[in-house]
Order: sequence, then C-alpha cells, then structure tokens
Amino acid sequence: MVERNATSRRSRRTPKPLDRTRLNDLALAYAARFATSAGKLRTYLNRKLRERGWDGEEGPDVDGLVGKFVDRGYVDDRGFGRMKASGLLARGYGAKRVDETLRSAGLDEGLRDELAPAEREARQAAVSLARRRRFGPFGIGQEDEPVEERHKRREKQLAAMVRAGHTFAHAQAVLSARDESALDEWLEESE
Repeated sequence: MVERNATSRRSRRTPKPLDRTRLNDLALAYAARFATSAGKLRTYLNRKLRERGWDGEEGPDVDGLVGKFVDRGYVDDRGFGRMKASGLLARGYGAKRVDETLRSAGLDEGLRDELAPAEREARQAAVSLARRRRFGPFGIGQEDEPVEERHKRREKQLAAMVRAGHTFAHAQAVLSARDESALDEWLEESE
C-alpha cells in the first residue's frame, strides 16, 4: 500500500546564503537569460537576498554590482526600453501602457519620455489594435445589429482601447471611422 503523504516527508534543501561570488553568479545568469533593465536586475537581486540571506563580512553591494553590469554593457536600459516599447506598439498597446511598462521596469522619467511614441506611432498602434480585435470598421456583420446592441458593443470596444493605453480621442477616432480608407487619412494627418 502506498502512503498518501510520501512526498511530504522529503525535506527541501535550503539554499545556501549568498556571498559576493554567488550574488555575482546570480546576476550574470539573470542578465544572460533575460533582456533586462538595471531596475529589474536590482529588484531580482534584492528578492534573492531576502529569500536566501547574506553570508559575507560586509553588506551586499547590489547597486555597485548593477552599476558594474551597466558599465560592461550586460544591461542596457535604453536598448531594453526601445525593444519593449516597439514590441508593445506593434501589438497595439498605446502610449500610456508603454509608459507604465517602462516605469515598472525601473527606467527613469527622462528615458521614458525619450522612448514615448510619436503621434504617428500612437495612431498606428490604435489602428493595429482595432484590426486585431476587429473593432470599429474592421468588425464583421454589424450593419443589421439593433441600435442598442451596437451602442453597447461600441462602449465595450472604447473601454478596451482605453485600457490598452490609448487616449480617448484616438480610440473614438478609430471606432467612429466609416471604413479603412478613413483610417488611412487619419494616419496621414499625423505626418
């Protein structure tokens, strides 16, 4: 007969506390595996220190280690931010969502402002989201829909676009466009 709690008797091996070498190895493995920012690396190392503790003579120098990784080029906030912003815009997210994501990654305000999408990019992202989600003029078979249902659907689409980080004006312009050519004109206006 098999015991029910056979696996609960196994004790988990407690990881060794970190020292300077182990902390450096953790940071190197993290930077090698993930595209990251200095803020995200700092957060990761501090979390590992809380989980495992410190076993060194002096206190851990997380900021010095992160600075060393930035100086060596292992961590590049500008490159990370550019990659993250362009990826979010390509998927149809708006400028507000891009800014929130870059802020949570620990990028400073000046760099976030520099990486903020231009008006043309923000409009293109709104159109991309509408196309992908079949909002506004990209919807199918909505002509014979009752007025009340059409209004509810439009409100839901508007809310989804605003949650995706688009401005109310951009979302409203995309959803009220009569067809794709009107959206093309709207995109050309931004140039």
